[in-house]
Amino acid sequence: MSPTTLPAGPEHGHVTFLGAGPGDPGLLTLRAVEALANADVLVAEHDVLDVVRTHARQGVAEVHTDTDPSADSSAQADPGTGAPKLAVVDGTSTTAGGPAVRDAAHLVMEAARGGRRVVRAVTGDPGLDTYAAEEMLACAAAGVPFEVVPGIATAVGVPAYAGVPLRDAEGADVRFVDARTASDRCWTEVGASDGTVVVSTTLDSVAAAAGELVSAGRKPDTPLSVTVAGTTTRQRTWTATLGTIAQTLKQAKVLPSPDGGRPVIAVVGERSASARRDQLSWFESKPLFGWKVLVPRTKEQAASLSDQLRSYGAVPHEVPTIAVEPPRTPQQMERAVKGLVTGRYEWIAFTSVNAVKAVREKFEEYGLDARAFAGIKVAAVGEQTAKALIAFGVKPDLVPSGEQSAAGLLEDWPPYDPVFDPIDRVFLPRADIATETLVAGLIELGWEVDDVTAYRTVRASPPPAATREAIKGGGFDAVLFTSSSTVRNLVGIAGKPHNVTVIACIGPATAKTAEEHGLRVDVMAPEPSVHKLAEALAEFGMRRRAAAIEAGDPVTRPSERRPGARRRRSTT
Repeated sequence: MSPTTLPAGPEHGHVTFLGAGPGDPGLLTLRAVEALANADVLVAEHDVLDVVRTHARQGVAEVHTDTDPSADSSAQADPGTGAPKLAVVDGTSTTAGGPAVRDAAHLVMEAARGGRRVVRAVTGDPGLDTYAAEEMLACAAAGVPFEVVPGIATAVGVPAYAGVPLRDAEGADVRFVDARTASDRCWTEVGASDGTVVVSTTLDSVAAAAGELVSAGRKPDTPLSVTVAGTTTRQRTWTATLGTIAQTLKQAKVLPSPDGGRPVIAVVGERSASARRDQLSWFESKPLFGWKVLVPRTKEQAASLSDQLRSYGAVPHEVPTIAVEPPRTPQQMERAVKGLVTGRYEWIAFTSVNAVKAVREKFEEYGLDARAFAGIKVAAVGEQTAKALIAFGVKPDLVPSGEQSAAGLLEDWPPYDPVFDPIDRVFLPRADIATETLVAGLIELGWEVDDVTAYRTVRASPPPAATREAIKGGGFDAVLFTSSSTVRNLVGIAGKPHNVTVIACIGPATAKTAEEHGLRVDVMAPEPSVHKLAEALAEFGMRRRAAAIEAGDPVTRPSERRPGARRRRSTT
């Protein structure tokens, strides 16, 4: 019976050797996501865990490999084999440097005991990992069943994100070399060929690898591209030749540097398309590539907005500026919900996700579900509000066809007609600080309105000290203000954004509040929509990028303009 067909049980457990790809979490395969969702234990390096843990179930145990920068460098590898060490304490999450440091194969099998399902995640593809095969053999010898979930190899994925195709129409030969283990014979063979060479090396060893290829017969003017932090928003690529790469990196002020040991992928060859990166660099040329954007909303509120920002290459960072609390006097809400059930209302209008949540919680308190909305028309403002209702089992009857706001809802709201509307009353569950625009408009259309405080909004607690320092010190490239209250609250809990930070506002009223707080408004949404605001910021970034290229200047992020930022390592 092969190792992969042994049943998972109390003695055997199961191990999945999983390729996490080169760094972008979006490159995980569907099979990888499925395996992660079923895992009891994750075993991986810190950087790999950052990629895979999003898809793991809550409560999964994490076992970190001993490569955390904060760990003692003397414990980074086994002195006898060079293999990475790992640490585990009673099978729970742990970091390196503890008293029970074991080799990876032993640790994986130990974690699999007791019937647990272990995911051993590695960068790139397990088939190309130096030690994964040894760990698989150890599992096989111990009778531990395992499977392999391939991943996108770093040597293939990184050039694709750098805009450097490895083959052309003529089908040039492609060779892969790990400079850290390559023999003299290997360099001689790739040096004698005229195909493309993909070299895995480190930033401070690129020049040495280039020298090996020149010594082996490659011409010094052979094109070369070097990519660091490939497929992530820290990615950066330099193009040069084998003879000039050392000078190029020196002029870019990346060497000498404490980061010189970072892994890189170098692509060498006349037909590797390195010279055509201006046309093929689709990833690094995104309008907000690498921008750290502050979104003053909770993760739940900012979900679709953050996804949109990521599509532009940005790194969103959500910071709640308000907290939601129950109303001080819940009796009004209780009466309204009871009236909803007994037929008091013709309509109920939701203007926020929080209003949906408040009503849903009250329903659950009374043992009600979506069936209680039978016979009642439901209106919703905004895509996220509509989605929250649908998740509750309620499909809105009315969503503004234009502007997603109270004014947009009134544009489409029908006037009260005593012939067709047996009831003339609207239930409006809202925040305690909501404006009177919607109430006044509904009354003007002939409706009676029960304007009910469903929740209160209060200023949120200050964010962590590191976030406050980044806001005031220019660590963020942009901030999106979606209302006047987000301006006031953010400044109140975290301080005023640095003057290098791009300020983007959803409308004139928000912009006026920002200016009153001493902020320079750089971007204004063409209409009051968070998604239009994100689009406007992306257009601003695109114009800024185009102006830098036209002027022959390097393309930088706004935060890189602050004093001392040039030599500071990016955290985005």
